[in-house]
Amino acid sequence: MKSKIILLVIIGMAAAVISVAQEQNKGADKMELFGGEKGNVPFPHHKHQEVLKDCNICHADFPQTAGSIEKLKAEGKLEKKQIMNKHCTACHKDKQKAGEKTGPLTCSQCHHKK
Repeated sequence: MKSKIILLVIIGMAAAVISVAQEQNKGADKMELFGGEKGNVPFPHHKHQEVLKDCNICHADFPQTAGSIEKLKAEGKLEKKQIMNKHCTACHKDKQKAGEKTGPLTCSQCHHKK
């Protein structure tokens, strides 16, 4: 009986550690992405995580590190506007067609010059 209690405590502690680790790996709540001459793009990262649930929807194409999109563009591994067209705008338009709440659909709604 005592060993079962110890095992349950260990499992509970492991679950808590995993939960905290997942929370810590969510990245910043809000980010500002480089947007070229049109201006930077404020990006509500946690809001996207809540809606999409699967980080790989975006991060299959670029790593979860700051500046990774620009780095891949500079290396010729991503085309200019590839992420915006294949992910951002396409997803927002799909949600609009489905009658769901969506994010911005035009360039000027995302890009903000300072």
